[in-house]
Amino acid sequence: MIQYFSADYIIPITSEPIRNGVIAFEDGVVVGIYKGVKEGMENVQTLCGVLIPGFVNTHCHLELSHMLGEIPRRTGLVDFITQVIGKRGNDSEKIEQAMEEADKMMFENGIQAVGDHANTAASALVKSQSKIKYHTFVEIIGLRDEEVMSKIDEARDIEFYFDPNHASITPHAPYSCSKALFKAYKKSISDSNIISIHNQESEEENKLFRYRTGDFLRFYEMIGINIEDFKAQARNSIQSYLNFLPSANRTVLVHNTYMSIKDLDFITRMGRKVTLCLCPNANLYIENILPKVQLFADHKYNIALGTDSLASNNTLSILDELKTIHRAYRDLSLLETLQWATINGAKALGMEKHIGSLEVGKQPGLVLLKNITNLKMTDQVTLQRII
Repeated sequence: MIQYFSADYIIPITSEPIRNGVIAFEDGVVVGIYKGVKEGMENVQTLCGVLIPGFVNTHCHLELSHMLGEIPRRTGLVDFITQVIGKRGNDSEKIEQAMEEADKMMFENGIQAVGDHANTAASALVKSQSKIKYHTFVEIIGLRDEEVMSKIDEARDIEFYFDPNHASITPHAPYSCSKALFKAYKKSISDSNIISIHNQESEEENKLFRYRTGDFLRFYEMIGINIEDFKAQARNSIQSYLNFLPSANRTVLVHNTYMSIKDLDFITRMGRKVTLCLCPNANLYIENILPKVQLFADHKYNIALGTDSLASNNTLSILDELKTIHRAYRDLSLLETLQWATINGAKALGMEKHIGSLEVGKQPGLVLLKNITNLKMTDQVTLQRII
């Protein structure tokens, strides 16, 4: 049975907004988009607001959902990581229940797909039963050269438990992977393996690579890692490790809170096509600072949005991430940032043929933005999932 929905505006994302348009769905698939009610349309549901496709949460850690409220705000990244390691625990029943609740929360918040980082197979069952489409990034963490291949093999074993079409292994972060691991990783993956790496989430990361100073030295000492052979690179982290990543693979750089214009120029000179995934509420939670959003937008970089985990956020809502960005950068166009929240994330996760925009043949979900005036994002905007 075909369902028809009309609203003040339909924003397809990949084409111009349609005032008082009508969109038709059958079994969750878009079967038509129209500029108005046509003859033969029955039971058109007229809604007050703006219709958009479901959101894409390009960066999350479902495994950490049980840590809501466990870590204080504004500790800085190194102390945040230290507390995650110390507090994440192993109560499987509690972890499973929290993941189920987080998955439900994201669906109700209009999220259609998620790029989720995992260190174990714990989230596999929740994902297999979810209404959300997941791409799982199995993280590799390894700072000892002698354990490089075992770490890659371990990640391969975990990857096996997830959707084979939407799972890949990825380095966790430049500060948690040795040069030897990066080199071995580059040789071990195929061109279809999507990469998602935490990047410049803290200035301490840049200090480590530029000067071999800062809080990460304390962190390594605490976890018993000897980095005597690590040499200062006299440049920021992105400029130190990017060439160790394969150039042909889709690559998502996550956070980018302390990325500079020189770093952007470096990426461009290297001919890398990357997506910059921003998680503003997590950045405020951990470091109390936002990335240079306007700079990225002005330079026409592909931008996507993520929520990070409930260890570093109070909710898993892309709408809340949009509100935070528009509160800080009032000149941004909502039509542009909605692309960040939908189709750009879909492309980053290799799902653009199925989600991310309202186009015939896709199954993108349907979300109604309410209390919206003149296509402006304000704190008063709410949402309702329609499909």
